[in-house]
Amino acid sequence: MTLFPSSTQDIPLVGSVPRHIAIIMDGNGRWAKKRFMPRVAGHKRGVETVREIIKACVQRGVSYLTLFAFSSENWRRPQEEVSFLMQLFLRALDEEVAKLHENGIRFRVIGDLSRFDPQIIALIERGEALTAGNAALTLTIAANYGGRWDILQAMEKMLAACPDKRQGFTEAELAAHLALNYGPEPDLFIRTGGEQRISNFLLWQLAYSEFYFTDTLWPEFDTAALDLAIASYQQRERRFGRTSEQLQSEGTPPRSEDPARSPASSENA
Repeated sequence: MTLFPSSTQDIPLVGSVPRHIAIIMDGNGRWAKKRFMPRVAGHKRGVETVREIIKACVQRGVSYLTLFAFSSENWRRPQEEVSFLMQLFLRALDEEVAKLHENGIRFRVIGDLSRFDPQIIALIERGEALTAGNAALTLTIAANYGGRWDILQAMEKMLAACPDKRQGFTEAELAAHLALNYGPEPDLFIRTGGEQRISNFLLWQLAYSEFYFTDTLWPEFDTAALDLAIASYQQRERRFGRTSEQLQSEGTPPRSEDPARSPASSENA
């Protein structure tokens, strides 16, 4: 069973700062193209943004950060770009995990790792083991990940765990086998780069997440941009199926507002 409540079965705790932020980091290639640079230059610059956002999340009290680095559909991209992304991933694993550990950050990777080079898999396993006891932030990288794959693999594991059971399964039984079963469902989902879709990312877990879309390209998504996303989240009324009147009768503030945050930008949905 999972340790965290399901947003469709229970009422999760809501704070002014999202406990879990999930991000689709979109726009690296377009950022590079605008500067007459190869697409790979955008991916390199995007790694610098990852560092900045990790640091900002720790400073703001975010407990979980999940980044969509490479989808199961991204193998369809040009071979040279895929090869570069694999090398970039390998280099980041080799160079960044020790820094994460020094800063008390737990490192996890979710996705179907079977298509990765054994060297990458070994570095992932080493990094997860090294940082397993850290608690400042849980950083999850979704690599060769797809939401439909996640649900299917969870279903297969659930059936294998209960070979004599044919019906009557619960959400909790399935959720216990999802790739992200060690963390709460995302409170805030962010997608940069102007697209407004979830692209097969965390299909189960985003059921009651607050969505924030911005035209800002990922290499330009800085701390100030993150604060705008959090400020937008703080203006949302998280009812989880209830009415505003119910929230008020329960003594729950209609919105998780924080006067220290600025209002959300009008460019975002």
